[in-house]
Amino acid sequence: MAVERIRFTYEDYCLLGDEKRYELIGGKLYVVPAPSVIHQMVAGNLYFMLRQHVGENNLGVVISAPVDVYLTEEDVVQPDVIFISRERQHIITEPNIRGAPDLVIEILSGSTAERDRTLKKKLYVTHGVREIWFVHPVARTIEVCTITPEGETVELYSRGDKRPFASAVLRGLRLDLYQVF
Repeated sequence: MAVERIRFTYEDYCLLGDEKRYELIGGKLYVVPAPSVIHQMVAGNLYFMLRQHVGENNLGVVISAPVDVYLTEEDVVQPDVIFISRERQHIITEPNIRGAPDLVIEILSGSTAERDRTLKKKLYVTHGVREIWFVHPVARTIEVCTITPEGETVELYSRGDKRPFASAVLRGLRLDLYQVF
């Protein structure tokens, strides 16, 4: 006899009353551990730089974690930093983001990197995220995955690169990786 797995929904997720952070992926509930100090420093630096660029150019909204990104009734995630373009701000609601952001930034840690790069990346691509940044604070690299109807391109940037950092979603962004890390 097969054992039926319990599948959680957004309604179940909202009933969790403790102060822990969770993500819901495919109906499975994941505890998100508290981020490390370096994780928070890098997240803060990126948030500040993106917010400045987005504000100066009236491009949309930058939001940092924790914020729920509701993709389906069984898929609710909390990326580290997100960008939503001005044209798509209708997905911002009071309790959560209802749909895929234009840009998602995941700062990798030992406890979440595999899930970020596999399960969550698949969700992001499936639901229409246009660009995903995987930031490795120890290696001091940013992997930029740009998703288009033609496919995916990946660029890896590290401190000391001679080529300028490029984002298809945030055109004109000047990102100095020495200031990020």
